[in-house]
Amino acid sequence: MIRTEQQAHVDQAITSRRSIRAYLPDPVAREDIESILEVAARAPSGTNTQPWKVYVLTGSARDRLSAAIVNTYLDPQAASGHAEEYSYYPTKWVSPYIDRRRKVGWDLYSLLGLTREDKAGMQAQHARNYGFFDAPVGMIFTIDRIMERGSWLDYGMFLQNIMVAARGRGLDTCPQAAFTQFHRIISDELQLPANEQVVCGMALGYADPGKIENSLVTQREPVSGFAKFLE
Repeated sequence: MIRTEQQAHVDQAITSRRSIRAYLPDPVAREDIESILEVAARAPSGTNTQPWKVYVLTGSARDRLSAAIVNTYLDPQAASGHAEEYSYYPTKWVSPYIDRRRKVGWDLYSLLGLTREDKAGMQAQHARNYGFFDAPVGMIFTIDRIMERGSWLDYGMFLQNIMVAARGRGLDTCPQAAFTQFHRIISDELQLPANEQVVCGMALGYADPGKIENSLVTQREPVSGFAKFLE
């Protein structure tokens, strides 16, 4: 098979995508953000419903939301009053999913020098989610509550398009389900309509190459491990 230049560019954008957890303070031009979202909106959706809505946060807007969530998260009593609206993860973990979850978690903590006993360190690291890992751009994604499971599948393709389009422009991202626990705070801060449900957040910016956590590369199953070819 001859690998074309076009294929190489597309493959590179996809395979170089990683969840980046430390960013440079360099701003991202608004026209670049708009261009990424315009490209991403070409994602397929059932009968062209296009169920995505995006709130792009920079500057003081990003800082206000982050501060409100971090302050709540770091107060155990306050945080206990917040819960996700939908189940992102299974209620019962089984192999191989729990094994993969544990591996990526401890691989990250090991890079950061965090041990199982360092609960405060792990909490501080998790809190960095809510500051969008210091990325200059934070995005919150919502969906109309009337939409069903098929539209959530469509939404995943839209999110992937954003992350790949960002790579094509030398930018990095980190999709963040952690925000869903604090959907009430997000709703208040962003003045969301009652019909909109928080799907997730995402950090966007330029990766800080000097941060050890950005060296993490997660493993993937080989094609033979998840695909069957039938003839």
